[in-house]
Amino acid sequence: MTTNDSGSAPKPPAKDPWDLPDVSGLTVGVLGGTGPQGRGLAYRFARAGQKVVIGSRAADRAEAAAAELGHGVEGADNAECARRSDVVIVAVPWDGHAKTLESLREELAGKLVIDCVNPLGFDKKGAYALKPEEGSAAEQAAALLPDSRVTAAFHHLSAVLLQDEAIEEIDTDVLVLGEARADTDTVQALAGRIPGMRGVFAGRLRNAHQVESLVANLISVNRRYKAHAGLRTTDV
Repeated sequence: MTTNDSGSAPKPPAKDPWDLPDVSGLTVGVLGGTGPQGRGLAYRFARAGQKVVIGSRAADRAEAAAAELGHGVEGADNAECARRSDVVIVAVPWDGHAKTLESLREELAGKLVIDCVNPLGFDKKGAYALKPEEGSAAEQAAALLPDSRVTAAFHHLSAVLLQDEAIEEIDTDVLVLGEARADTDTVQALAGRIPGMRGVFAGRLRNAHQVESLVANLISVNRRYKAHAGLRTTDV
């Protein structure tokens, strides 16, 4: 007797991991959009044709930074940036991470949030990883934003390269972590909007600490070799 004869439905074919959604119509907000990493991400997404709103604690600072970036980027205070965006990237300094997210819990409810914050310390020996009580910056975000869909990505990108207008492509992979496949697929698709970049699923949020911590190693690489190192994942 075959499987069909027994009444069991055949298993659907496995989903192609590179079959990603069209995200070109999404508005991307960047909290911390006046800092180096936030400005760089905002510039790259806007240059790729994405609608971008950058946020800051002060709307006038965000508006001034947006005017400098061009490509249709708009500026607003953090709360307005969150309200106007479909997807919100958190690129604020680690020491302001919790306070910023706590203040925006209502505005970020129902949103897809991408945390790219790296908890790091610095001393005479260089950069070293910090471990938040929740396990990682991304897990802290998830705890503070229970009504948001929190993912983690864009940790290992050089702000210098992102902001360099002469560079056409950013040669790197982006490790994407999250709980729901639809959300991580969206983040992977957003990463792929930037020429040269590729989003690669790398596990659930419980694994975010390793990804965030790796930035300390990349800083050491960059200092030794005078580089702006990124990552590539082979054989996928």
